[in-house]
Parts: sequence; structure tokens; C-alpha cells
Amino acid sequence: MASFDVVSEVDEQEVRNAIDQAQREIANRYDFKNTNSSIELGDLVITMHTASEDRLNALRIVVEEKLVKRGVSLRGVDYGDVQEASQNTVRQVMTIAVGISQEKSKLINRTIKEKGPKGVSSQIQGDSIRVQAKKRDALQEVIALLKAEDVGIPLQFQNFRD
Repeated sequence: MASFDVVSEVDEQEVRNAIDQAQREIANRYDFKNTNSSIELGDLVITMHTASEDRLNALRIVVEEKLVKRGVSLRGVDYGDVQEASQNTVRQVMTIAVGISQEKSKLINRTIKEKGPKGVSSQIQGDSIRVQAKKRDALQEVIALLKAEDVGIPLQFQNFRD
């Protein structure tokens, strides 16, 4: 039986590179001078810190542009609330989701069962989904179906076996 895995992963090195580029850009841009703006990267958690909310919006746009340019999808990005910080500054946390949550897994399974071709089965395996079928064409139809569906997270297809 032919099979493949549906996963949601992010290249952490590309995220790190994008944040480094964004930090260099805000250090050089005139509209960020004297705003005490900074971007910090934790474990796929980005903290943006600046003087005002409109500067925070500009900072967010810079970070998003750099992430997209490096090939990181913005579908898996969750934004926290804008928080007041010390010395009349604001802060926002941006989290990049990795893995497929239980709810998203069930949604993807339901989509495959309802709209997919006959003879295709799917199973949840931790934070990935294994899809199996007897024919390779059916698996390719499932991949096209999942690419067309909007599940709210970036999906990749791995371990395609005949």
C-alpha cells in the first residue's frame, strides 16, 4: 500500500535568519531611531518590544516580510495581545506553531473521509497524519485536496512511499 505523512513543520534556522535580518533592518531604518525597538527569539516565540502601537505594527510588518522572504508560512503564526511594558513601551508575543493539534488532525481526517477518493484511509500518529491508499493517484488527489483546503496551518507532505 502506498502512503505518505501530513506534517506541519517550520525550519527553525530560517526563522532565526529572518529574525536576524529584521533586527539589522530596524537598527538601520530611520523611523525606528530612538524608539528602543527590539526583537527577541526564544524557542519559536518572537517577542517584539517598541515605543508605541504604531511602531509595533511597523515592526510586525518587518518581521512578517522577512519570514515570508525566507519561506516561513504565516499560517502557523499566533499573535498575543499587545501589552503595556515599562517606561511607556509596548510588547507583543508572536508564536510559531509546530505540529498538528488534535482538533486540526480531526478536521483533516474528516476532510479526507468526506471529500477524498474511495479507498483512502488516514490515521492520527502524534502530531502527524498517515494517509494510505492502494493507488498512487488517490494519494495525489488527497494531496491536491489538502492543498486546496484551508486548515489554518501550513502543511507538508513527507515519506511518500509506493
